[in-house]
Amino acid sequence: MPFETNTRNTLIFLTIFILAFFPSAFHILIAPLSLPFDLLSAPFTPAKRVLPTCACCPPANCNSAPITQIPNTMSWFQKTLQLPSKSRGSYLITDEITKQLPELKNYKVGILHLFIQHTSCGLSLNENCDPDVRSDMSDALDRLAPEDRKGELYRHADEGLDDMPAHIKSALVGASVTVPITNGRLATGTWQGIWYLEFRSSKHARKVVATIQGEKGT
Repeated sequence: MPFETNTRNTLIFLTIFILAFFPSAFHILIAPLSLPFDLLSAPFTPAKRVLPTCACCPPANCNSAPITQIPNTMSWFQKTLQLPSKSRGSYLITDEITKQLPELKNYKVGILHLFIQHTSCGLSLNENCDPDVRSDMSDALDRLAPEDRKGELYRHADEGLDDMPAHIKSALVGASVTVPITNGRLATGTWQGIWYLEFRSSKHARKVVATIQGEKGT
Protein backbone atom coordinates (compact mmCIF):
# COMPACT_ATOMS: atom_id res chain seq x y z
CA MET A 1 0.00 0.00 0.00
CA PRO A 2 1.61 3.30 -1.07
CA PHE A 3 0.59 5.21 2.02
CA GLU A 4 2.04 2.70 4.43
CA THR A 5 5.22 2.45 2.38
CA ASN A 6 5.69 6.22 2.32
CA THR A 7 5.08 6.46 6.07
CA ARG A 8 7.64 3.75 6.74
CA ASN A 9 10.22 5.37 4.51
CA THR A 10 9.60 8.72 6.17
CA LEU A 11 10.17 7.23 9.64
CA ILE A 12 13.33 5.51 8.50
CA PHE A 13 14.62 8.77 7.00
CA LEU A 14 13.85 10.73 10.18
CA THR A 15 15.55 8.08 12.31
CA ILE A 16 18.70 8.18 10.19
CA PHE A 17 18.63 11.99 10.19
CA ILE A 18 18.32 12.17 14.01
CA LEU A 19 21.11 9.62 14.54
CA ALA A 20 23.37 11.43 12.10
CA PHE A 21 23.01 14.89 13.59
CA PHE A 22 21.97 14.10 17.18
CA PRO A 23 23.82 10.91 18.19
CA SER A 24 23.20 11.53 21.91
CA ALA A 25 19.46 11.20 21.29
CA PHE A 26 20.01 7.53 20.42
CA HIS A 27 21.14 6.79 24.01
CA ILE A 28 18.09 8.54 25.39
CA LEU A 29 15.75 6.56 23.13
CA ILE A 30 17.19 3.15 24.00
CA ALA A 31 17.77 3.87 27.71
CA PRO A 32 14.35 2.45 28.79
CA LEU A 33 14.99 -0.71 26.75
CA SER A 34 18.49 -1.33 28.16
CA LEU A 35 17.64 -0.59 31.81
CA PRO A 36 16.66 -4.20 32.77
CA PHE A 37 19.91 -5.54 31.27
CA ASP A 38 22.00 -2.94 33.13
CA LEU A 39 20.43 -3.93 36.45
CA LEU A 40 21.11 -7.63 35.85
CA SER A 41 24.75 -7.09 34.80
CA ALA A 42 25.72 -4.58 37.55
CA PRO A 43 27.84 -6.09 40.41
CA PHE A 44 26.28 -5.99 43.84
CA THR A 45 28.33 -3.59 46.04
CA PRO A 46 27.14 -1.64 49.06
CA ALA A 47 26.92 2.11 48.59
CA LYS A 48 29.72 4.12 50.13
CA ARG A 49 28.87 6.67 52.80
CA VAL A 50 30.03 10.13 51.76
CA LEU A 51 31.32 12.10 54.71
CA PRO A 52 30.40 15.77 54.88
CA THR A 53 33.14 18.29 54.30
CA CYS A 54 33.91 20.88 56.95
CA ALA A 55 36.49 23.34 58.18
CA CYS A 56 38.66 20.61 59.68
CA CYS A 57 39.44 19.07 56.26
CA PRO A 58 41.36 17.57 54.51
CA PRO A 59 40.59 14.76 54.88
CA ALA A 60 36.80 15.13 54.76
CA ASN A 61 36.32 13.76 58.24
CA CYS A 62 34.97 15.95 61.00
CA ASN A 63 35.64 13.25 63.58
CA SER A 64 39.43 13.55 63.38
CA ALA A 65 41.29 14.26 66.61
CA PRO A 66 42.20 17.93 67.29
CA ILE A 67 45.80 18.99 66.70
CA THR A 68 47.74 19.40 69.93
CA GLN A 69 50.01 22.44 69.84
CA ILE A 70 53.46 22.20 71.44
CA PRO A 71 53.82 24.85 74.15
CA ASN A 72 56.20 27.67 73.28
CA THR A 73 58.99 27.89 75.84
CA MET A 74 60.73 30.91 74.29
CA SER A 75 60.93 33.77 76.75
CA TRP A 76 62.02 37.40 76.99
CA PHE A 77 63.34 39.00 80.17
CA GLN A 78 64.73 42.47 80.84
CA LYS A 79 66.30 44.07 83.88
CA THR A 80 68.34 47.19 84.64
CA LEU A 81 71.57 46.61 86.56
CA GLN A 82 73.55 49.11 88.62
CA LEU A 83 77.33 48.93 88.25
CA PRO A 84 79.70 49.86 91.09
CA SER A 85 80.92 53.47 90.74
CA LYS A 86 84.44 53.54 89.30
CA SER A 87 86.88 56.16 88.03
CA ARG A 88 88.96 55.87 84.85
CA GLY A 89 90.01 52.30 84.16
CA SER A 90 88.98 48.90 82.74
CA TYR A 91 87.17 46.51 85.08
CA LEU A 92 86.19 42.85 84.88
CA ILE A 93 82.49 42.60 85.79
CA THR A 94 81.49 39.08 84.75
CA ASP A 95 80.82 38.00 88.34
CA GLU A 96 78.89 41.21 89.04
CA ILE A 97 76.65 40.58 86.04
CA THR A 98 75.90 36.96 86.94
CA LYS A 99 75.30 37.96 90.57
CA GLN A 100 72.65 40.49 89.58
CA LEU A 101 71.11 38.11 87.02
CA PRO A 102 70.12 34.90 88.84
CA GLU A 103 67.49 34.51 86.08
CA LEU A 104 70.26 33.18 83.80
CA LYS A 105 69.95 29.80 85.50
CA ASN A 106 66.40 29.40 84.11
CA TYR A 107 67.53 29.36 80.47
CA LYS A 108 68.62 26.21 78.68
CA VAL A 109 69.79 28.12 75.62
CA GLY A 110 69.61 31.82 74.79
CA ILE A 111 71.30 35.19 74.38
CA LEU A 112 72.26 37.82 76.96
CA HIS A 113 72.50 41.36 75.60
CA LEU A 114 74.04 44.07 77.79
CA PHE A 115 73.65 47.75 76.92
CA ILE A 116 75.24 50.55 78.94
CA GLN A 117 73.13 53.73 78.99
CA HIS A 118 75.93 56.29 78.85
CA THR A 119 78.20 57.95 76.26
CA SER A 120 81.46 58.27 78.21
CA CYS A 121 82.06 54.60 79.07
CA GLY A 122 81.83 51.25 77.30
CA LEU A 123 81.45 47.48 77.44
CA SER A 124 83.69 44.86 75.90
CA LEU A 125 84.60 41.15 75.92
CA ASN A 126 88.29 40.56 76.56
CA GLU A 127 91.02 38.99 78.72
CA ASN A 128 89.77 37.81 82.12
CA CYS A 129 93.00 36.79 83.86
CA ASP A 130 95.94 39.18 83.82
CA PRO A 131 94.95 42.63 85.21
CA ASP A 132 97.85 44.19 83.27
CA VAL A 133 95.83 43.72 80.08
CA ARG A 134 93.12 46.01 81.43
CA SER A 135 95.66 48.63 82.48
CA ASP A 136 97.35 48.47 79.07
CA MET A 137 93.97 48.85 77.37
CA SER A 138 93.18 52.02 79.31
CA ASP A 139 96.62 53.45 78.49
CA ALA A 140 96.26 52.58 74.79
CA LEU A 141 92.90 54.34 74.61
CA ASP A 142 94.43 57.41 76.28
CA ARG A 143 97.02 57.52 73.51
CA LEU A 144 94.33 57.21 70.84
CA ALA A 145 92.16 59.96 72.37
CA PRO A 146 94.33 62.13 74.65
CA GLU A 147 93.17 65.08 76.73
CA ASP A 148 93.45 68.42 74.95
CA ARG A 149 95.30 70.57 77.45
CA LYS A 150 96.35 73.11 74.82
CA GLY A 151 92.88 73.46 73.33
CA GLU A 152 94.03 72.43 69.85
CA LEU A 153 92.25 69.07 69.32
CA TYR A 154 88.58 69.37 70.28
CA ARG A 155 85.78 71.93 70.15
CA HIS A 156 83.70 70.36 72.93
CA ALA A 157 85.26 71.15 76.34
CA ASP A 158 82.27 72.18 78.48
CA GLU A 159 82.46 69.18 80.86
CA GLY A 160 86.17 68.98 81.49
CA LEU A 161 89.29 67.85 79.67
CA ASP A 162 88.40 64.17 80.01
CA ASP A 163 84.88 64.44 78.54
CA MET A 164 85.52 64.62 74.79
CA PRO A 165 88.19 61.90 74.92
CA ALA A 166 85.65 59.77 76.84
CA HIS A 167 83.11 60.15 74.01
CA ILE A 168 85.71 59.12 71.42
CA LYS A 169 86.72 56.06 73.45
CA SER A 170 83.07 55.08 73.92
CA ALA A 171 82.55 55.18 70.15
CA LEU A 172 85.64 53.05 69.59
CA VAL A 173 84.83 50.41 72.21
CA GLY A 174 81.05 50.31 71.90
CA ALA A 175 78.10 50.43 74.30
CA SER A 176 76.99 46.79 74.24
CA VAL A 177 78.04 43.14 74.25
CA THR A 178 76.14 39.94 73.45
CA VAL A 179 76.95 36.62 75.13
CA PRO A 180 75.34 33.22 74.43
CA ILE A 181 73.71 31.26 77.27
CA THR A 182 74.14 27.48 77.53
CA ASN A 183 72.49 25.43 80.29
CA GLY A 184 72.03 28.40 82.59
CA ARG A 185 75.57 29.76 82.25
CA LEU A 186 77.31 32.35 80.09
CA ALA A 187 79.08 30.51 77.26
CA THR A 188 82.23 32.64 77.30
CA GLY A 189 85.61 31.27 76.34
CA THR A 190 88.18 30.16 78.92
CA TRP A 191 89.97 33.50 78.94
CA GLN A 192 87.04 35.75 78.14
CA GLY A 193 85.31 38.13 80.51
CA ILE A 194 82.91 41.08 80.39
CA TRP A 195 84.63 44.42 80.77
CA TYR A 196 83.26 47.73 81.98
CA LEU A 197 85.52 50.56 80.75
CA GLU A 198 85.17 53.89 82.50
CA PHE A 199 86.61 56.86 80.59
CA ARG A 200 85.94 59.69 83.00
CA SER A 201 88.47 60.63 85.69
CA SER A 202 85.93 60.90 88.51
CA LYS A 203 83.57 58.14 89.67
CA HIS A 204 80.21 57.86 87.94
CA ALA A 205 77.10 55.75 88.55
CA ARG A 206 76.43 53.58 85.50
CA LYS A 207 73.34 51.58 84.51
CA VAL A 208 73.25 48.56 82.22
CA VAL A 209 70.08 47.21 80.59
CA ALA A 210 70.26 43.40 80.50
CA THR A 211 67.98 41.59 78.03
CA ILE A 212 67.67 37.81 77.91
CA GLN A 213 65.96 35.99 75.08
CA GLY A 214 65.92 32.21 74.88
CA GLU A 215 64.39 28.87 75.73
CA LYS A 216 63.79 28.05 79.36
CA GLY A 217 64.58 24.64 80.75
CA THR A 218 61.77 22.31 81.78
